[in-house]
Amino acid sequence: MIKNSINFGPNHRKLRVGELIKQNLGQIFLRNEAKIPSLKTNLITITEVKMSSDLKSARAYIIPLGGKEIDKTVKTLTEFSYLVRKALSKKLDIKFLPKLHFVGDKSFDYAERIEKLIKKNNNENKKRSN
Repeated sequence: MIKNSINFGPNHRKLRVGELIKQNLGQIFLRNEAKIPSLKTNLITITEVKMSSDLKSARAYIIPLGGKEIDKTVKTLTEFSYLVRKALSKKLDIKFLPKLHFVGDKSFDYAERIEKLIKKNNNENKKRSN
């Protein structure tokens, strides 16, 4: 039987490893184990980690407390990702330690914008019915 090399959607292994990395990154940031200069890692939330199909790279979605300075935080984490990987290697016992890519999570901004639009629409509908 020939397997198709294209992988559509997440499989259980990718989800398990992604969740394991998410939990450990959260602990590393909370305890400031990565020792990243000029960044308070205990104010960073890891919202999601998506793994590549070969499990050799991970995309970590982050948001700093209050959603302020996302781009600056992502840039700093990317610059010092080797320190984060070093701290992560001490916590994980997996065959390959994935390369980390940090991405700012804009989903909360998007959800807030949609919520405002819904409230605005509801207020307009109430004014029309009166």
